[in-house]
Amino acid sequence: MDKIIIAIDGHSSCGKSTLAKGLASSLNYTYIDSGAMYRAVTLFFLRQEVKLEDEEQIRQALQHINIRFNAENRTILNGEDVENEIRKMEVSNFVSQVSAVPAVRRAMVRQQQAMGKDKGIVMDGRDIGTVVFPDAELKIFLTADPEKRAQRRFEELLGKGIKASIEEVRQNLSLRDHIDSTREDSPLRQAADATVIDNTHLNREEQLEYALELAHSAGAVSL
Repeated sequence: MDKIIIAIDGHSSCGKSTLAKGLASSLNYTYIDSGAMYRAVTLFFLRQEVKLEDEEQIRQALQHINIRFNAENRTILNGEDVENEIRKMEVSNFVSQVSAVPAVRRAMVRQQQAMGKDKGIVMDGRDIGTVVFPDAELKIFLTADPEKRAQRRFEELLGKGIKASIEEVRQNLSLRDHIDSTREDSPLRQAADATVIDNTHLNREEQLEYALELAHSAGAVSL
């Protein structure tokens, strides 16, 4: 075996995308940020003032959404680079509610599964190892101390020039954790066969080294 599917799940701001990008780069795999896909849908819904209680409006809106990633892994929504827009707090404060809509999840899962049909991918999100790719050769569940997660997220926003207070970030993460874990459709949970990595006290290099060992043990060969 040389190409596998690596599924990384976990709460918000655990460093899933950092680890996923590192693994994809090291293995020469394709990285897919499923969270960015839900953020792009959220941005579209906000712009179009889509009401989450209106199933027909949601169905119509989803027919006009095309999401892809360019060579720099930036999110392209209907031909527009929205990578910066989808990271703003306005989207962060609404993305979990949008992600909880069954029709939205079904549409995104179909796209994600199509992206993984040839394997050789690393995908991170909330339900990758449980719903999108339940047969993935490697599943990782990433976790970290809540305060550490809030600090990381706060510093990330500052680095991008996005204004937010640390308390606003804490409240946002707490709300998203609750919604992600309690929604009826594809709730965030650890797959029974996932390996847990608590990176509270791990730096990026240590985390990546451990994950690469897991990937090679699961049959991955660098392409």
